[in-house]
Amino acid sequence: MSIFNPYILLAVVLAIVGSFGGGYYKGSKDEVTRQQLEIAALNAEARQKEQALVNAVTTQATKLQKANQDAKLIAKERDAAIASGALKLRIPIQAPVCPVQTAGDTPAPAGDSVQATAEFDAKTAQSLVAITDQGDANTRQLNACIDAYNTIYQTLRSK
Repeated sequence: MSIFNPYILLAVVLAIVGSFGGGYYKGSKDEVTRQQLEIAALNAEARQKEQALVNAVTTQATKLQKANQDAKLIAKERDAAIASGALKLRIPIQAPVCPVQTAGDTPAPAGDSVQATAEFDAKTAQSLVAITDQGDANTRQLNACIDAYNTIYQTLRSK
């Protein structure tokens, strides 16, 4: 048998092509396995970040709920005090000025801090205070949103 026998040459070529094909197939399977491991590791890291973010948002939401509950208790106590008359809401008003001064009128000393005031009835006072309570609640909610954003930003930035 000669080396130039077509069957031997065909066997050599098939052996070379087969080894390249087998290596390519095994290499592609190894690459797929490596990519799957890398994807699994990245997914695990993403779940950890996601859990940290959920914890941060939950913490902020809990703080907001506690602050809102505390504010409601304070508002109830204040409303009860306003309704009972223990707490009165007054606003300063400008006293009427008399254009003609009589001899009996004496000018007030410069250091006198007596000022005319008007007192709201209980229902009006509670309505006015309810408006400020809503503004405070909105401010607390906005601050909680800002705190949650900053926490999430710092968490994502640090990792």
